[in-house]
Amino acid sequence: MNSDASSDFDFFILLAKLKSLSGAARALDLTPPAATKRLGLIEQRLGARLVNRTTRSVSLTPEGETYLRYALQITGQVREMEEAISGARTDPKGLLRVNATLGFGRTTIAPLVSDFAKRFPAVEIQFEVTDRPVDLVEGAFDLAIRFGELPDSRLSARRIMSNRRFLCASPKYLERFGTPEKIEDLARHRCIIHRQNDDAYGVWKYMRGDSIEALKVKGMLSSNDGDIVLRWALDGHGILIRSEWDLAKYVQSGRLRLVLPDTVLPSADLFVYYPAQRNQTARARAFIDFLIDHFKAPFVPVETGRKRANRKLSNF
Repeated sequence: MNSDASSDFDFFILLAKLKSLSGAARALDLTPPAATKRLGLIEQRLGARLVNRTTRSVSLTPEGETYLRYALQITGQVREMEEAISGARTDPKGLLRVNATLGFGRTTIAPLVSDFAKRFPAVEIQFEVTDRPVDLVEGAFDLAIRFGELPDSRLSARRIMSNRRFLCASPKYLERFGTPEKIEDLARHRCIIHRQNDDAYGVWKYMRGDSIEALKVKGMLSSNDGDIVLRWALDGHGILIRSEWDLAKYVQSGRLRLVLPDTVLPSADLFVYYPAQRNQTARARAFIDFLIDHFKAPFVPVETGRKRANRKLSNF
């Protein structure tokens, strides 16, 4: 692959990601007319229109989708070839594109990216946080860090951390409204709803034997932000579902209590996802290993109040 073709692939991948000629021009330090001319030359050489253009954005034609798919595949293979020849498997370098959830990415993953960059200064990292899962393949991401499983057969996954979910509430709420004694009691309580992606509103799932059951709950407060709903629970507004990662320090301090601790909820394990059809680069493997080493650090155990007195929240 000659340098012009490689440059055209990189240009088109960026254009498809940004969906804007002017945006691609700014990112590549080109003038908008120069970006337009570059796209025109690619289309002229191929004899096909690759994008539909409007005054504000572009969208890919079927031919453009095909061009993008091959461009991503070819550039990925070139990176792997360069790594194999240059010995990058022992000295990670090059571009690594990472996606994570908004709040967790900002507070927890971003500092780890900083530490990783200090250890591997030859790796260029583009880190994006989003409130919804992204398409790793179309977005040209190397990996994404998410809680729970993603239903996408094009992805492979590696578990970073086990992370159970629990029902919880503040002592002041429980003193005022009472403590539920069975799962069905939740329907009569004030529940704080954490809206996530396309989950059914106010439907909480739990395990009964080997099957998953659902219970409709209600409450006056809801948000799509995990930190916000946790704060409302601490303020005594109702019962909330949160993971042990979020709850541990508040259960330890007594600011929150576990509710129905024997109830088993779907877990919120932390995974790193990556496109299944790609061989992992040395930099991606190094970053994943770095994350796993970090989350292996000892975590202070907390009494859960389950029937066995010594049952504790997991040591991460």
